[in-house]
Amino acid sequence: MSRGRLFAVVVLVVLSGCALPGSPGGFDADRELGHVGDYAHDDVFEFDASDGITEAQLEAVKYRSMARIEVVRGLKYDRDVDLEVMSRAEYRSRRASNTENASAFSNEVWRGAFLVDGETDVNRAFDDLYGDSIQGYYVNDRIVIIIDDTDEIRIDRRILVHELTHALQDQRFGIARESETIDGVRAENGLLEGEASVVPDRYDRRCGGEWQCLPAVQPPTIGGETLADRPFNAGLFLSIYVPYAEGPPFVTDLTERGGWDAVDAAHEAPPRSTAQLIHPERYPDTDPVDIAIPDRSSDEWRPITDGGDGNDSESRTETIGEATLFATLWANGVIERPLTEGATERSQYNYSHPATAGWAGDSIHVYQRTDEPGQTGHVWRVAWESRADATEFADAYRQLLANRGAERVDTAGNGIYRISDGEAFEGAYRVSVTGETVEIVGAPTVGDLEAIHPTESGSNQGGSGAALEPATSLERTATAEPTATAASSRLAAPFPIEPPKTPRAPADG
Repeated sequence: MSRGRLFAVVVLVVLSGCALPGSPGGFDADRELGHVGDYAHDDVFEFDASDGITEAQLEAVKYRSMARIEVVRGLKYDRDVDLEVMSRAEYRSRRASNTENASAFSNEVWRGAFLVDGETDVNRAFDDLYGDSIQGYYVNDRIVIIIDDTDEIRIDRRILVHELTHALQDQRFGIARESETIDGVRAENGLLEGEASVVPDRYDRRCGGEWQCLPAVQPPTIGGETLADRPFNAGLFLSIYVPYAEGPPFVTDLTERGGWDAVDAAHEAPPRSTAQLIHPERYPDTDPVDIAIPDRSSDEWRPITDGGDGNDSESRTETIGEATLFATLWANGVIERPLTEGATERSQYNYSHPATAGWAGDSIHVYQRTDEPGQTGHVWRVAWESRADATEFADAYRQLLANRGAERVDTAGNGIYRISDGEAFEGAYRVSVTGETVEIVGAPTVGDLEAIHPTESGSNQGGSGAALEPATSLERTATAEPTATAASSRLAAPFPIEPPKTPRAPADG
């Protein structure tokens, strides 16, 4: 996996060109910690950064910041990084020019999660989201700071320190993500983004007393009651924002357990689910369960596979995860409380809710109509810690359908609903509960539900009654031994905002 994924800083409110190439070669390994190039962590600068700075002053700020991060983190940089300032208009233009349409698989996954409707291409939705909210990113020894006006160079201290922390992570641990699922990538990003938020916090504590610092601008927190009014897809935002919201308390929990050594160890065995970010006590012992979905489709439908159309190709799968399930229920009016309710000092948003907190694992398969590939459907199985958890989520999902205008189709069997043609998420849905498992099938028409995935005897489609034993095979996945990879092959962590041309960028769909 290429290291060419980006670490981005994305916020709800944008804060306030030049290119600053790094010095070739590596830094002296024997140098004193907190001394980078010709600069030390306790240097005092005479210039005033409030009205903008020159390129030479920017270089001094960069190296002093790197020296201070070394002191905070207790680790040395191996090499220099480039620093570039780019206008927001140029960033939007570059991203748009590199954007290709999303695959049918990705579009159906996000449609199945009720976050991007069938008329909207997922990659375009991410373009809209990132174009207005990104403040900076790191990729391949290069940091880019996005500003609205390049006539004056204004650098926010926390953004610079955040991205420089990603550079240190890359050099010391590698930042290539091992996971290729939405949930797995969000989880690994939570470790990386959490650390890149905790380091600036500890950096800030020394400012004004021990260190002279550049000004830092804190964006105001936008509560859940107003997030829906923002000019982007709020549910999609919540899905990608979880590493920034739940990553800092997760990393804080690690440092309380074992200091920075515990964080170092986590880089070798990163969290495997957003459930571990939201509930840090589940790390590292509670991994997601492995869920199998047998293909029972008729000749009219076929699963989208990873290896083409051959009979021995495996169905392509995706895992949504607890955080995105929370985003789904919140964005569709099922969870009505403000996002800030129950939040902590370390996390501005609270992603925990009874309808999603019992998540144990999920898997979604996408199907295409054989004679009309533009027609897609899905089978989604979600495993829960208990039958009560499964029932609570199923009830919440049925409420989501009701909120979207779905009506029950009693003539087609229990648990079948239909959203009328012309609505954002039009189509048919079948909801069934079997023990600790909820199964959701989505299709263009009621008749297609059975063609994609025929009903299996023993499931409880009706609702919250007595559930039967699980029909699925659920096994907890053992914690895999971390694969040794070079620094250039592990991945980057903010929610990767990658001009979505990257091969299989699951975080972006």
